[in-house]
Amino acid sequence: MEQENKKKQQLEDYTVEDRDKALTTNQGLKMSEDEFSLKVGDRGPTIMEDFHFREKMTHFDHERIPERVVHARGTAAHGYFESYGDASDITMAKFLSEKGKQTPVFVRFSTVAGSRGSADSVRDARGFATKFYTEEGNYDLVGNNIPVFFIQDAIKFPDFVHAVKPEPHNEIPQAQSAHDTFWDFVANNQEAAHMVMWHMSDRSIPRSYRMMEGFGVNTYRFVNEDGVAHFVKLHWKPVLGVHSFVWDEAQKIAGKDPDFHRRDLYDAIEQGNYPEYELAVQLIPEEQEFAFDFDILDPTKIWPEEQVPLRKLGKMTLNRNVDNFFAETEQVAFHVGHVVPGIDFSNDPLLQGRLFSYTDTQLIRLGGPNFHEIPINKPVCPFHNNQRDGYNRQTINRGQVSYHKNSLQNNTPNPVPRANGGYEHYQEKVDGRKIRARSKGFEDHFSQARLFWNSMTPIEKEHITKAFCFEVGKVQSMDIRKQVVEMVAHISHDLAKTLAEKVGVTATIETIPEETETKQSPAVSMYTNPIRFVETKKVAVIIQKGEEAKPLIEALEAAGIVVEIVSDRQGTLGDVISDHTFDTASPVLYDGLIVATKFEDALIQRKVETFIDEVYNHYKAIGYTDEDVIQVAYSKAPGVVKGLEAFIDALATDRHFDREYAIG
Repeated sequence: MEQENKKKQQLEDYTVEDRDKALTTNQGLKMSEDEFSLKVGDRGPTIMEDFHFREKMTHFDHERIPERVVHARGTAAHGYFESYGDASDITMAKFLSEKGKQTPVFVRFSTVAGSRGSADSVRDARGFATKFYTEEGNYDLVGNNIPVFFIQDAIKFPDFVHAVKPEPHNEIPQAQSAHDTFWDFVANNQEAAHMVMWHMSDRSIPRSYRMMEGFGVNTYRFVNEDGVAHFVKLHWKPVLGVHSFVWDEAQKIAGKDPDFHRRDLYDAIEQGNYPEYELAVQLIPEEQEFAFDFDILDPTKIWPEEQVPLRKLGKMTLNRNVDNFFAETEQVAFHVGHVVPGIDFSNDPLLQGRLFSYTDTQLIRLGGPNFHEIPINKPVCPFHNNQRDGYNRQTINRGQVSYHKNSLQNNTPNPVPRANGGYEHYQEKVDGRKIRARSKGFEDHFSQARLFWNSMTPIEKEHITKAFCFEVGKVQSMDIRKQVVEMVAHISHDLAKTLAEKVGVTATIETIPEETETKQSPAVSMYTNPIRFVETKKVAVIIQKGEEAKPLIEALEAAGIVVEIVSDRQGTLGDVISDHTFDTASPVLYDGLIVATKFEDALIQRKVETFIDEVYNHYKAIGYTDEDVIQVAYSKAPGVVKGLEAFIDALATDRHFDREYAIG
């Protein structure tokens, strides 16, 4: 617990409470007035002498910083990581060196394409970035909720981002990939084929950050004390499992509550429903680098878990919200190059480019080279070097020396040998000609895209097909639509035929052989091995009088369900308090519904029925107390059940993978 609190204690030194304090300028001068600027007479001009006005307005004019080019829309939380055991057989990293060892962490979740003001629930990849404040320095695991990426080489990253961002001639569309330039990029850069399959799946519309996997994406190295290295991929596995919206639900939530994901994370932590994720790794010994039918350095490829199993190393718990969104969530700076001894890099060409880009972008966004001194970025261990000056420097370095080597202060700060904890790069033998080219092993763009498709359940394939039809159907250029269909035909003949029919193009699908590969990786399916749970799910209970519903509400809360009361009015209803009316609540914001009342007023009852319709159309669990509170047709429908136990059982089931329910 002491280690967990280290970062919290450090941040306390920078935390200020303004409540019940006197108003002052930034120089500490107490001010007698903050409503009126200094004027010549009560109707005269404001005068430049008004230093308080000038300081206040100048700070306001400069209080915005550039948003991130990508991952601009995000939210974050503090927590801790606890190691399951001693992993020194694979890495020197001390935070993984003993069972029960705790390390403070800060995690930022985000969308990728949208601006800071965009909605949370859009179809997009999600960022999952973790900063470990270890005793050896900060370690940043910077990843996404999808294990592969659109490109193989970092030099193409500006091209990809330009293509997925709003088009430059009209700045449309915001926070979505359903437009011409994105699909033009995909069709002409077919290394994106595998990522597009994940992007069109339900992975791109997660139910919650608490129910979302995280992946390091790139191939790294773990190195142990003996210098033995393994190639490694890193994964976060949510304890609640992986769950998603359905597409209509995601679109409606974008309007009803564009802050849905950040609100969900914030509320869960405030309620004590702490999100948990297990850290797992896949390991490949160096001598097996070329033992697979894919290139392990290719960031558009997964390592199928059936071939390279997971090893769990520990669990992360997020248990504290930020105190100030800007100071922490917006100013946090991640970098894949922030590593500790025992963690190193591979020659993955996307990773190699990321090692440059992250520092470079922070220089403009956070105003110079001293962003590491911002409290949220500061390591919990001391840091000493000969770096000096620059914008926003906070450290006051004593002494006359700021260079290496020196004799005036005994050659300090001095380098540290590896045996004493100094970082030493893995000594990989590298031999080759300088060349702008790509490895032959990177040329296969479709086998793993087919693997992904083959691994999907029928309902997942249905959702992917509908996603393609929606997205490509938004493309204005018929030529780009045709190109996309012909690319998809390399993945699935049936998918391409359906897509061509729905988006109105004639493509040369018949000239492309149907796939003959039937390989599967069940681990990539969200619904093959579902996790059932009810804890932390949010349920609306429709009532008219509190007395009739209080035992029901207490039973739901005892099961760990978050309950909100919806009625024709807010306020006290007997023994309970109504949280919402039918006008302030929205059915899309709940995981399930219990109807405990039938209203005599026909207009109100119609609102109840509309509420039920929306919940049912999104395949969610609906419970009722008596037959007279719900229509007979609904009482016989799948997923609509009578009684508390039956409702809890229905709520625990992910509504997507039950095909009969989903289609019903």
